[in-house]
Amino acid sequence: MFETMRDVFKNSILISAFAMSALSLLGQSTPAQNKPRARDLGVPLEGTPGPLNAIVDVPDIQVGHRTLISGTNIRTGVTAVWPRGKQSSDPVFGGFFSQNGNGDMTGTHWLEESGFLDGPVMITNTHSVGVVRDAYLAWLVQNKRGPGTNVFPGGFYTYPIVAETYDGFLNDINGFHVKPDDVAAALEAANAGPVAEGNVGGGTGMVCYGFKGGIGTSSRVVTVGSANYVVGVLVQCNCGRRSQLRIGGLPVGQEIGATPPPFASLGAPYREDTGSIIIVLATNAPLLPHQAKRLARRATLGLGRTGSVSGNGSGDIFIAFSTVNPGAAAATGATNVSMLPNDALDPVFEGAVQATEEAIINAMVGAETMVGVDGHKVDALPHEGLRQVLKKYNRLVEK
Repeated sequence: MFETMRDVFKNSILISAFAMSALSLLGQSTPAQNKPRARDLGVPLEGTPGPLNAIVDVPDIQVGHRTLISGTNIRTGVTAVWPRGKQSSDPVFGGFFSQNGNGDMTGTHWLEESGFLDGPVMITNTHSVGVVRDAYLAWLVQNKRGPGTNVFPGGFYTYPIVAETYDGFLNDINGFHVKPDDVAAALEAANAGPVAEGNVGGGTGMVCYGFKGGIGTSSRVVTVGSANYVVGVLVQCNCGRRSQLRIGGLPVGQEIGATPPPFASLGAPYREDTGSIIIVLATNAPLLPHQAKRLARRATLGLGRTGSVSGNGSGDIFIAFSTVNPGAAAATGATNVSMLPNDALDPVFEGAVQATEEAIINAMVGAETMVGVDGHKVDALPHEGLRQVLKKYNRLVEK
């Protein structure tokens, strides 16, 4: 299997001994944690993951976090996903899909029109979208970095992709604690090493299926004909009701009821289904923009496997891109690009569904119990409780 995995990657991925991927408000760094993940707990999952079982298994992708935790009221942050690494200004073919639009992802009009994702995908809280967008533009100017397209004498224009989910239950969201320096820190911390999960980056203050949520990631190696490709997923999950949660096809949320859901005593507007999920899908399979959009739609199926019904109050917005066809955006005349035929896409779609499901579970498994603004508390998904449910239904995968 190791030799097969090596064949997947045309360029080796440098795996650092530690990842400077989660930064606190005080400037401390948090390495990618050695926490258990879904597979470590015996969750039955389909498909073959890449070496890190993360979106960075797709060559060239880098992920950075800025985590803001301070006092009793700041629980937020920023996450940045660079499609070709932070040193590259080369756009990628991409597409997006809104399963339920009670949320925001900036820059999607031009993404839809042009077919190009120009720059990183950034994720934060609902009320920090504007500062993250503006701070990225300022970062480009300060670093004398233009976007890959739309550069003119004397300046440039670009439309940053910034997505959000609402963290106001644990975070003082109206305190506007995400600052331009935090955005720069997330952008610059990006690397191809292990990706920290749970209470990190934009996912720091999120709640998922009534348990602590946050950032999660996963990947799948898929075979199309004689070629191997990688499909990677990163999620910021903040959606669903506890009663909906399904893991391994089992009603885990209903089985684990030792503590009440965090919103139970608050009533409106804190309905349990008032949340969102942002899903980023990446692949090194050669896809054109319309095919990337089709890939983004498959995130819905992975989300559904964990129990979500995309309630009215949920912003479920997905973006997908292919890292193949470098230089396509810079062409000045007719250019040749590569693509998989539509009839060959099923393995890529299947990998996306599988990796999305696992990324969501990894986010919850990696999260820790958190107390935030106004003393609000959200419990982590209990690992042993999850194992007991899997064991009860004969679904536990023993190591």
